[in-house]
Amino acid sequence: MKIKTGSKHRRPKTEIGWREIVALPDIHIPEIRAKIDTGARTSALHAVDQILIERNGERWVDFHVPLHGTPRSARCLSAIVDERMVKNTGGIPEKRIIIKTTLVLGKRHWHIEVSLADREKMQFDLILGRTAVRDHRMVVNPGSSYLTGRPILAANLAGSLGVNANE
Repeated sequence: MKIKTGSKHRRPKTEIGWREIVALPDIHIPEIRAKIDTGARTSALHAVDQILIERNGERWVDFHVPLHGTPRSARCLSAIVDERMVKNTGGIPEKRIIIKTTLVLGKRHWHIEVSLADREKMQFDLILGRTAVRDHRMVVNPGSSYLTGRPILAANLAGSLGVNANE
C-alpha cells in the first residue's frame, strides 16, 4: 500500500511491516528475516566468529552468520568502515565493528551500515534501525508484517549471489 503525501513531486511513501524479509547480497545472504526497529539507531546483524584481517592495506572482517531457525549459515567477508560504541538491547554501550552492505527490501535496494553483534538470544538475526530506513520514503505499520514480499534481486545484485534473477 502506498501512503499519499501532499506534494505531487515526491514519490509516495511505501508502507512496510514491523518485520520483513530482506536480502544482503554483498555478503551473500539471499534472504533473512529483519525486525524494523525505529527505537534503535543502528542496524545490527547476528555475527559470530569475527576475525579481523588486513587485505591490501585495509581492515576487513571475516565472520559467520548462523541463520536463525534454519540449518543454513553464511560465511561473510566485508571491509570495516568503522568501530564504534553501540548500545546493546540492555542499554549498555559496547564496541562493535561496522560494515556497509546493500539492503534489498522488496524491489528497492540501497546501502546501509550494520553493526556486527552476537544476537544468539534474540528472535531476529537482523535489526534494521531508523538510520537504515529514514530518507527512503517509508512508513512502518506496527500492526502488519511482510508487506514488501520477498526481496527482488536485480540481475546485477543476483549475480553477486550466484542466483538467477528470473527464478
